[in-house]
Amino acid sequence: MTAALLSVTPVAEAASRVERVISPGGIEAWLVRQTHLPIIALDFSMRGGAAQDPPDRPGTANILAAMLDEGAGELDGETFSKRLEDRAIEMTFAAGRDALSGSVRMLSEHQTDAFALLKLALRQPRFDAAPLERIRQSALANIRRASTNPNAIANETFWATAFPGHPYGHRTVGTAESVQAITRDDLVALHRRIVARQHLKIAVVGDITAEALAVVLDDVFADLPARAELTPVPQVTLAGAGERRVIALDVPQTVISFGLAGLKRDDPDFIAAFVMNHILGGGSLSSRLYTEVREKRGLAYSISSGLAAFDAAGVMTGGTSTRNDRAAESLAVIEAELARMGADGPTEAELDQAKRYLIGSWALRFETSNAIASNLIRIQLDGFGPDYLDRRNGLIQAVTIDDLRRVAKRLLGDPRLLVVAVGRPIGF
Repeated sequence: MTAALLSVTPVAEAASRVERVISPGGIEAWLVRQTHLPIIALDFSMRGGAAQDPPDRPGTANILAAMLDEGAGELDGETFSKRLEDRAIEMTFAAGRDALSGSVRMLSEHQTDAFALLKLALRQPRFDAAPLERIRQSALANIRRASTNPNAIANETFWATAFPGHPYGHRTVGTAESVQAITRDDLVALHRRIVARQHLKIAVVGDITAEALAVVLDDVFADLPARAELTPVPQVTLAGAGERRVIALDVPQTVISFGLAGLKRDDPDFIAAFVMNHILGGGSLSSRLYTEVREKRGLAYSISSGLAAFDAAGVMTGGTSTRNDRAAESLAVIEAELARMGADGPTEAELDQAKRYLIGSWALRFETSNAIASNLIRIQLDGFGPDYLDRRNGLIQAVTIDDLRRVAKRLLGDPRLLVVAVGRPIGF
């Protein structure tokens, strides 16, 4: 076992010591030990989310994740849930586009039971008929609700148009037809293919020693298959540049989703793009899109843009909602602002302000044990070591105005957006 002492900032004291714990069986976890509260949080992730769904069964990974705590080993779903409840153990699983993830939170005194239940859930899920049907009906109800929700319709249509025929274009929750068709055998087959040690990332925060954690790692994870059987996900670029799709829906406001090709996380320009996007529309009240769309014109209550970095694609996305009679004007303002950023880049003053915010707010991501564990997993998935905690602010500080102008031109020099509008937009 080796340890790395990292100085992030005084505010991020909870994340300032990361130990790389390697079990006797070779399983690695990042540990931040905290003894002021008798609580342990463990997060994990492994490659193989919704992108691994069978082509004719989108939603399988989503159902699989929902079923993992619905009974395992000799414990049926009711007994498994009661064991969690009696010991105040929180256990959740989720399937994203590229990864299956999970988390467990426990009091230190219940760690033996918590880790035993996690081991069962990962290694011996039951996939019993009754809970499967309940989870299926819940998923179908969510799909029905989404079918009349303008935000959900815009989101689903955007991704389907951006990545036609690609796993990223499928609904992660599936369709009514595919969810109805998912069988226990589908869940067993997907579980066998993706739940493995090969791409496993683990972060633990709380009242546990490195020595004790090493034993836990082998006990919980060592029995998993060594290698996953992942179907390769083809590298892909966003399609539909310049396309506008209008989905008619009788609502008073039009929801607008827009996007264009972005960058993957390992691209050398990603940090510069991250800073540039913050200036453009990254959630700050001083962003250009917020200023132009809301502050100056009152077209929308909120607007933002972001970078989505997947394993096989990078996307720059954004969205807003506005009155139907002002949807065309809102989109025109958005397109003009993206074009202006692409042509001229940001100003030195904008760069300085963005750096202050992004550097100053970094420590706020590590205020709780849950947040620390989640962020440590994200850093691992992005391919970095614990030293990224120390280096990250320096990377932001090193971005120059020339970097921003270069990446702005690269991403926005030809800002032909894929646009999806849901509502009754006038003049679109």
